[in-house]
Amino acid sequence: MDQSREHLHAPGPSLWPVGFAVGVVVLLVGLVVSTTVVAIGAVIAVVFTVLWVRDIARGRGLVETTVLEPEMRPAPKATPHLSDVRLEDRYPRNVFLELSTLGLGGVVGGVVTLPALGFMIAPAFLKQGVKEQDVGPVSDYPLNKYMVATFDSDPSQGTVARRAAFVRNNGMLGSQPSFTIISSRCAHLGCPVQPNGPKFGSEKKVGDITLQGYLPSGFGCPCHGGQYDTEGNRTAGPPVRALDRYSFSVRNNHLWIGAPFSVSHVDGTGAEALIHKWTYSYPGQHVDGIESWLYPIEPPR
Repeated sequence: MDQSREHLHAPGPSLWPVGFAVGVVVLLVGLVVSTTVVAIGAVIAVVFTVLWVRDIARGRGLVETTVLEPEMRPAPKATPHLSDVRLEDRYPRNVFLELSTLGLGGVVGGVVTLPALGFMIAPAFLKQGVKEQDVGPVSDYPLNKYMVATFDSDPSQGTVARRAAFVRNNGMLGSQPSFTIISSRCAHLGCPVQPNGPKFGSEKKVGDITLQGYLPSGFGCPCHGGQYDTEGNRTAGPPVRALDRYSFSVRNNHLWIGAPFSVSHVDGTGAEALIHKWTYSYPGQHVDGIESWLYPIEPPR
């Protein structure tokens, strides 16, 4: 009498689902931090998914063990060649249905989810850098006076891309030209800042660029009362930092405005000013001090 007893055990614990979950978390964090972290998370998720599926395909779902009483058994028959084993024996129906369900669910989930994720996430990784803007000959900017240069940062977007910058020619700093180029966007909520002072001269148009001279005693925001001095430092009101500035270059005697950057404050004036420069941040965000720890990581640009 065969006294063998067969037992079916629940599958043992597996680390593959945990690894897959960690990969997904790293990927999601990367969407906020950087594309490198996104790639690392994707690799981790894919590797652990492959290992997980491999375990399922090998029939890890149920581990069959047999407890045998000592007895004499006839010599085992020769193991059949793999090609002689029927497909349904190698892949039982339950394993086939399990894999089919997982595969079909993955395909349906991808078809439904990927387009939505693409529309939500892709814009954050598109090249959104500011194009350099030619704002006219250097001779159009008189020494030590502010000119308000109005230009289109992206003409294809129409009037919503209209920008203004407060440009002052500081003369030479050593052998290099020096310009102060301050953004007109308030550091409180982004409202347009205006010069506090009279105009001088007449408005001048150079192509798509409009130039108007001012003699400001500072700059003010008409929305919520933010006030700044002639270097863009906050002097009153709700703004949390100084006005942002633009990088610049001079090529073929033309002034080119480059990418913006944020400023906590400025020491000194003109060409000798010490600018405390930070990564370009949104209005209302502190860029230095303990308050800056309370704000999320800037998305990639």
